[in-house]
Amino acid sequence: MQFLIRAYDGEGKLDKRMEVRPRHLEGMKKLSEHIISAGGLLDDNGKMKGSALIMDFESRKELDDYIANEPYVVEEVWEKIEIEPINVVIANSLAK
Repeated sequence: MQFLIRAYDGEGKLDKRMEVRPRHLEGMKKLSEHIISAGGLLDDNGKMKGSALIMDFESRKELDDYIANEPYVVEEVWEKIEIEPINVVIANSLAK
């Protein structure tokens, strides 16, 4: 099952986000088989304000288990998380 996750940082959490980011990215590497697409949400000044992920898990419970252990959640960076099922039809690679 595929999910769209929009997670918004709490007010004034950019420094905390950058501190926690290496642990977040390490976790993303371990979950690579579940990631369809992922990136940072940007404000009008190009600063990160949250995250957008499209992920594939067998169940909502597996997704919830990931979210519960996500460093941005554990370290209280993400303040608001929106999750909805999504039907990915096309996924292009944007290797950088």
